[in-house]
Amino acid sequence: MGRITARWPITKVSVAESCSARVDVLAVEEPLEIRVAGEPLVVTMRTPGHDVELAAGFLVSEGIIARGDQFRAAIHCGGPGSGGAENTYNVLDVSLTADVGPLGREHARSFYATSSCGVCGKASIDAVHTVSSYTLTDDETVMDAGRIAELPDTLRAAQTVFDKTGGLHAAGLFDAATGELLALREDVGRHNAVDKVIGWALLNDRLPLQGTVLQVSGRASFELVQKAVMAGVPMLTAVSAPSSLAVQLARDSGLTLVGFLRGQTMNVYTHPQRIDNPLKQRVKA
Repeated sequence: MGRITARWPITKVSVAESCSARVDVLAVEEPLEIRVAGEPLVVTMRTPGHDVELAAGFLVSEGIIARGDQFRAAIHCGGPGSGGAENTYNVLDVSLTADVGPLGREHARSFYATSSCGVCGKASIDAVHTVSSYTLTDDETVMDAGRIAELPDTLRAAQTVFDKTGGLHAAGLFDAATGELLALREDVGRHNAVDKVIGWALLNDRLPLQGTVLQVSGRASFELVQKAVMAGVPMLTAVSAPSSLAVQLARDSGLTLVGFLRGQTMNVYTHPQRIDNPLKQRVKA
C-alpha cells in the first residue's frame, strides 16, 4: 500500500490474559499543501494517494472551477519555496485556465484544514455558503429504496484499505439507475474522500453528477452536503446522522438527504420524491 498505510509496533493487552507484542497497520495521515499557479491556497491533512483528484474536487467544492477543461495540470513539487527542496509529494501545484482568473483573498484559508473539518479556518463564515454552478431542483433522479439499502454494504466491501487499518472514511459514487459503483475513495478525512470522488468526476468530464447517489461511510455534515451540491449530486446518503445545518442546506438546495441508512431502514430528511418505494405511497417533498 506504500504511503497509504504504515506499520507500528504495539503492545496488545487483553483483560485476564497475557500481553503480547505485535505490529499494527495504521492509516497514514500527512499534510498536503495545494497551490494554484505557485500561490499557496490551503493545507489539508489527508491520506496520500489520488492527490490530483483531491485538489480538483477541492477547487470544485470551493466554487473556483466547475468544468474539467478549467483544470489544466497538476504537479508535485518540493517543500516551501521549492528551491531545490526534496520532493516529499506533500505539495501540489495546480495550473488552471486563464478564464478562471487570479484567486482572490476570499478563497484563502486562515489556517490548515484538519482531517475532520473541511471548512475550518474559513476567512469568513459567509464564504461557507458557496453558490453552485448547478441546479438540483429540476433533477428528476429516482432510485429504488431497495437499491439504496444495499449501498452501505457495497461501499464497505470495496474499502480495501479500511480492511487493513480500520481507520479510514469512504465516499462512493453510484449510478442511481443501476446501482453500479462508479468511483470509491478512502481517506482519513471524510471531506477529503468526497473531494477525491468529485475530482475523479471533474477529470473525467462527468460534472454535473446528475443521476447519481453519493454514499458516505459516516455522518452527513454541512460540508459534505455543500460538496454534493457544488458537484450537482442530487442525492446524498449516509449511515449516520445529519446535522441540522446539513438538512437545511439540502432542503434549500434541492438535494435529497438520507441518514441512518442501516439494514432495510433509512431516514429521508429532504426531497423524498427521489426515493421509489412501491409498497408505500410517496410522501410529497
